[in-house]
Amino acid sequence: MTSKDKPPVLVVLQMTGGNDYLNTVIPYTDSNYYDNRRASLQIPEESVLKLDDELGLHPVMGPMKGIYEQGDMAIIHSVGYENSPRSHFRSMDIWHTCEPNKVGTEGWLGRAIRDLDPSGENPVTGVNIGMGLPRALVLPGVSVASVADLSTYGLLTSIEQEERRTKMLQRFSNMYGQAIGTGLVKEYLGRTGLDALKGADILKEGLGRYSSNVEYASDPIAKSLRDVAMIHTADVGTRVFYTQYGSFDTHASQPPTFDKLWTEVSQAINDFWDDLRDHDADENVIMFLFSEFGRRVRDNGSGTDHGAAGACFAIGPRVKGGMHNEYPSTRAEALEQGDMVPDQDFRGVYSTLLEDWLRLDAVPIVDGRFEQPKFVETNGGSG
Repeated sequence: MTSKDKPPVLVVLQMTGGNDYLNTVIPYTDSNYYDNRRASLQIPEESVLKLDDELGLHPVMGPMKGIYEQGDMAIIHSVGYENSPRSHFRSMDIWHTCEPNKVGTEGWLGRAIRDLDPSGENPVTGVNIGMGLPRALVLPGVSVASVADLSTYGLLTSIEQEERRTKMLQRFSNMYGQAIGTGLVKEYLGRTGLDALKGADILKEGLGRYSSNVEYASDPIAKSLRDVAMIHTADVGTRVFYTQYGSFDTHASQPPTFDKLWTEVSQAINDFWDDLRDHDADENVIMFLFSEFGRRVRDNGSGTDHGAAGACFAIGPRVKGGMHNEYPSTRAEALEQGDMVPDQDFRGVYSTLLEDWLRLDAVPIVDGRFEQPKFVETNGGSG
C-alpha cells in the first residue's frame, strides 16, 4: 500500500507566542507597511522572497518558498475570530477548545481523536511531541501519548514481566486515588497508565525500525519533527501529531529572535518533508501551522505588540497550494485598536482539515458551521 492509499494524517505545529504576520507574509508593495514599521523592523522590498506581485516571504524562509513554488503550500490569510482578547492564555484556550465565549474544557483534536478511534483501540492515535499535553488534545476518556524525548520515552518497557508492570500501575492508582478520589478517578488513572505503557511499547518498537538519510539540525523544532517522522514512518497508526515551537512573542529585539525562529522552522519543515518523501510516506500527510494571533501593524520601537489577524499555513502533496482568502487591510481606518481585522474564522479552517482531510463531521467538533477555505484536495486521504 502506498502512502497515498493510507488513512490521512494531520501534523499540527503551534507557533507559540503570536507570530508577526506582517513580517512573515510581507505585503511588499503596500506603503502602509513601510510607513508603520521603522527601518530596523521592516523587510526591504529587495530582500523579500516574492511569491506574486504583492506578497512575499521573510528572507530567511527560503526552504518554505521552495515548497510553495512546488505547489505544496497553502497560505490562509486573515485568520482569527471576533473581539480578540490579545491575551496569550485566553487566545490559546480559544484556539484549542473552539470556545470563544466561555472557558472550554474539551480540545478540538481530542474530539477528533475520539471520532477517529471511538473504542480507544490504539493508544497512539494521537501523539504530542513535547512537554505536558496541550489543551487541544485533552478530552476525558481519550488517551494521547505525550513524548518529551522519543529516545528516552517509555523506559518502563524494560520491565518485561507483565505482572510487575501491573503491580506498579496498581500502586500508582492507589496512591493517587487516595489523594484525589476513588472510583471513576482511580479507574481512569489505571486505564490511562496502561494505555501509556502500551503506547510506549508501540513507539519503542517503531523507533527501532527508523533510519534516514536526512540530517536534521540540532535545534528543538528539528528534533521534534524528526520524532514525528520517526513515528509516522513506523506505521503504528498515529493519525494526529502535535508539537509547538517559540516563543514568537517579540515585544523587544524582534529581528534577531524572529530571524532565528523562522530559519529553524523553515529548515526543519523542509527536512521533514524530504524525510517523508524518501520513505514514500508523504502523500497521506498534511502539516498545519498556526499562531494564537498576529501582531500590531505599527512597531513599538524594538518589536511588535499583540494583534489580531494572523496567517495559517497548510503543507503537503494533497494541499491546494497558493493564497487562500484576502490579505487584511492595513489602512488606518480599517484597523481595530491598531490591528488588522480577521475575516476568516479559525473554526472554518479547522473544519476544512476535519472534513476535507480527516473525513470527520466538523460541526460537533468546532461547535458550529463556519465558512471553509478550500485548501485541501477533496479526493485526498481515505477514511
